[in-house]
Amino acid sequence: MYILAIVGSSRPDGNTNYLVEQALQEATKLGAKTEKIILSEHRLSPCLAHMNCSEYDSCVQQDDGIWMLDKFREADGIILATPVYYYDVSAWMKIFIDRNYFLRQHGKKCQARAVGIIVVAGGAGIEETVKTLNRFVNSSSFNNIAGNKRFVVTGYAGEPGDAKSNQQLLREARELGRQLVASLKE
Repeated sequence: MYILAIVGSSRPDGNTNYLVEQALQEATKLGAKTEKIILSEHRLSPCLAHMNCSEYDSCVQQDDGIWMLDKFREADGIILATPVYYYDVSAWMKIFIDRNYFLRQHGKKCQARAVGIIVVAGGAGIEETVKTLNRFVNSSSFNNIAGNKRFVVTGYAGEPGDAKSNQQLLREARELGRQLVASLKE
């Protein structure tokens, strides 16, 4: 069982990443192999929108997005995590979502059977951000994932380190990790 977290935060030591770590630690304790990709730590270019992806064997963007999409497709479970930037997903997460157009044009889908969503905000925008991520999960990049195979954690952590002291948010992130594993074992 392989769970991959895609983290759209620019802060490796930030609140979003910390909550992802909590979820992955719980999943690992229950026997899952886990991996985390912090998008901002890699070379990931925006989609070029040339609209002829299907004519190419691999994306013309010769960057880390190519191997990221391969790992994304192979995962049994996915965690999509982003801070709220201007009332929606971060630019890093949006680039990752857009790069999935290549998979769509080749009829390739993510094989994940369960998805976790983690959204952290300093203020407004949680609902819009969750809606964006759910829309992505509903897209052609995923096989149909039922509502009972989606687990969502949202919360407020405006300053760096706030998530570490928010016991409710920590419990929910850890529970997300446990829920992912349990749903994948079904």
